[in-house]
Amino acid sequence: MTAGAQSRRIAVVSAGLSNPSSTRMLADRLAAATVAQLTGLGIEASVDTIELRDLAHDITNNLLTGFAPAPLESAINTVVSADALIVVTPIFSTSYSGLFKSFIDVLDPDALTGMPVLIGANAGTARHSLAIDYAIRPLFAYLHAEAVSTGVFAASSDWGSTADQVAPLSSRVEKGARELAEAIARREPAKSADPFDPESYLGQGRSFGHLLGGLAGE
Repeated sequence: MTAGAQSRRIAVVSAGLSNPSSTRMLADRLAAATVAQLTGLGIEASVDTIELRDLAHDITNNLLTGFAPAPLESAINTVVSADALIVVTPIFSTSYSGLFKSFIDVLDPDALTGMPVLIGANAGTARHSLAIDYAIRPLFAYLHAEAVSTGVFAASSDWGSTADQVAPLSSRVEKGARELAEAIARREPAKSADPFDPESYLGQGRSFGHLLGGLAGE
């Protein structure tokens, strides 16, 4: 099989609020490690990174009006059409951030079905590390996404000289990236949707007649 036929695309969602942020740093490390793992498997991969802080107002407007402004619509399309997803959120009050959850809420509930997902999270202290399993993982299970077994948590200490030497962040990143790469390799490449095909926004097997009939109460 040619390299072109093996090409994959990874969407990365970073929910950090500051700039620069440790959330984005972790997201970039996970993405780079996954691309390296895929290269080792003979699979080319590209990465599209979405910074939710840049879309915060659009996300709020979408929740209020039901319509996605163009930048948010582009981000949503990037996520739902990807071969795999890497998500990283800061932990606030023992759970994912409100901005992160709000972005998930504007996605179609079925859009991530079967998609491999690598979950990352960061916080000031390692006491929040369990949030991946009791807060974030159930969210993606509800969406029928396929989250890999390893979630990667980074505390503030993981970036300094006092980092964990028993299970260093680098080894956790490599393990999560390897699992995501293997999950990607097992799946067929995602098909690019034709934006002018009614099925891409009306649903498979439906037409404008179905839409008009529904509006007419038929």
